[in-house]
Amino acid sequence: MGCDGGTIPRRDELVRLKKKPEQKDKDAERQFRWKHCNLTQERLRQPIVMCGLGRLYSKQNVIEHLLEGKMPDSCAHIKSLKDIKDLNLTANPAYEEAQDDKNAQYICALIGLEMSGQFRFVALWKCGCVFSERALKEVKDKNCSVCLTPFSEEDVVILNGTEEDMDLMRTRMEARVARLKAEKKAKADKKAKSKEATTTATVTSSSEKDAVEAGPSKPVTGGKPGSASLKPIIPNKRALISDKIGDDPTFKKSKQDYSVAKDPKATAVYKSLFTSHDSEKDQKRAHWVTYNPFYN
Repeated sequence: MGCDGGTIPRRDELVRLKKKPEQKDKDAERQFRWKHCNLTQERLRQPIVMCGLGRLYSKQNVIEHLLEGKMPDSCAHIKSLKDIKDLNLTANPAYEEAQDDKNAQYICALIGLEMSGQFRFVALWKCGCVFSERALKEVKDKNCSVCLTPFSEEDVVILNGTEEDMDLMRTRMEARVARLKAEKKAKADKKAKSKEATTTATVTSSSEKDAVEAGPSKPVTGGKPGSASLKPIIPNKRALISDKIGDDPTFKKSKQDYSVAKDPKATAVYKSLFTSHDSEKDQKRAHWVTYNPFYN
């Protein structure tokens, strides 16, 4: 049996077989994850941040979704800006925007590997510095090689890792959150104890000051029933002042029994000004002060 043109069909051309699932282009998917925001699938824009699982986001998109309160299930672990970290990326000097497919936009700050997804990259949660996993293994120091910030194993976050890496990152994220809560609680307890100690010291100093100002206790009689405490006799201030004024010769002139005519220190001219003088007693005219024309 033949067809037009003398060709003979095969069995697989005549019998319908089950279609094989389409295979994903792993390279294209990898490049997409490293160049696009995991939240909106848009092109990554500075500032670029990561979450505790190592996924990359544009910070502006994260802020907009947090304000709207509409966070997808894949990003439900991001509840505030504390759940993301700004990345300190090193720009690739050979990158050209027109030839985006040839070079990556960022490289490792230590050995210069391109951050295109072909090599595994990590970031430190404490400082946000990014470098390749190979460089991290070569440098065994527990201080960041870029900014010298100390870090622990829990602070290492694998960027765009596999499913197994995601499980590990989730465990580290939970441990990191628990550690931060414990440190915050310890700091609050220390602050409360310091405040309580300061308050106690203030109260003690105030009590001592009051005791010093109060002076020694008043003496009490022999303890017999009905005996009253002895009170110190305080002289009257007005009496003391009156006695001092009475002794002063200047103030003696203000008394009623004082007379200018009898004052030995007053001159005759000064005495003649007053009605107590002998010349004033003998005159027939009215006194110039008490003179009234209606009665004279």
